[in-house]
Amino acid sequence: MKRSLKQIADALGARLIGPDQAEVSGVASIESASSTDLAFVEDEKHLAAALQSRAGAIIAGEFAASAAGARALLITDHPKLVFARAAQMLRRNSAADSAQARIHPSAVVHPSAKLASAVRVEARAVIDETVEIGQSTRIGSGCAIGAGVKIGRECEIYPNVTIYPGTSVGDRVMVHAGAVLGSDGFGYVRDRKTGHYQKFPQVGRLVIEDDVEIGANATVDRGALDETRIRRGAKIDNLVHIGHNCQIGEDVVIAAQTGLSGSITIENGAVLGGQVGIGEHATIGEGVMLGGQGGVLPNKVLRGKGQAFWGTPAQPLREYLKQLATLARLAKKD
Repeated sequence: MKRSLKQIADALGARLIGPDQAEVSGVASIESASSTDLAFVEDEKHLAAALQSRAGAIIAGEFAASAAGARALLITDHPKLVFARAAQMLRRNSAADSAQARIHPSAVVHPSAKLASAVRVEARAVIDETVEIGQSTRIGSGCAIGAGVKIGRECEIYPNVTIYPGTSVGDRVMVHAGAVLGSDGFGYVRDRKTGHYQKFPQVGRLVIEDDVEIGANATVDRGALDETRIRRGAKIDNLVHIGHNCQIGEDVVIAAQTGLSGSITIENGAVLGGQVGIGEHATIGEGVMLGGQGGVLPNKVLRGKGQAFWGTPAQPLREYLKQLATLARLAKKD
């Protein structure tokens, strides 16, 4: 479904230069854009190429305002951000316009489950008892949604996702294929006499707040006795593991193959690179950046908003680089 440039500009706070009734239906790169696509440029050196493209409209900074008349322009101080929001707006509007409540004949939906309007349940999905699913959410093929799960509105649950009983998922959450949410944590008590392991109760729950995205084949464990919580806007990449009782703050970004032990706190706005490993009961402070393959020892606390840490054990980037330089000099002496 197409949207007028005026609708998009008004919704996203951009200044429109050009015909306000012109319409677009998608987004694309400058190279591949068609007459119904939005494209964007972040700096003036790429403006000429954008103006020569087939794009129906271009999102650009103030530097493009003088090009008025050559092409429909949406002027903003953050073109890439507005482009991303426009893409989301077009996608959601398209889904809302075309959505119809539909349950595939091969899906199994328990009679006690409550499905709001425009919910779609695809082939071979299983919805267990007392599940609640909000408006315009889609459950992909082969998904298993356990008893008592609550899923908000406008969520996208891709194929073969498993959500364990009692898990709560907010609005506009995206969960990619193969993810497992709410599974038991890895908790055992060792019998000192026999050496055998006894499973510790894993009876807590998992809460995922609004606007979270969870990547393919990621796993998030429920709390042992309390809860694991993923707060609003967190973005979790493919193949990430989050252990029981972890608390993930708002707008946290966690890159692929990162592993978090139990009872870890990641505060708001922290960024974890790929293949990071963090020991139990550690805390990563607000706004901390932890570089790829960084390692944090159990109970360690890293603080310093905007500060980068690297290495194993993780330390401030400047110290880490000094140590690498010293090692390089010692190696040359040998």
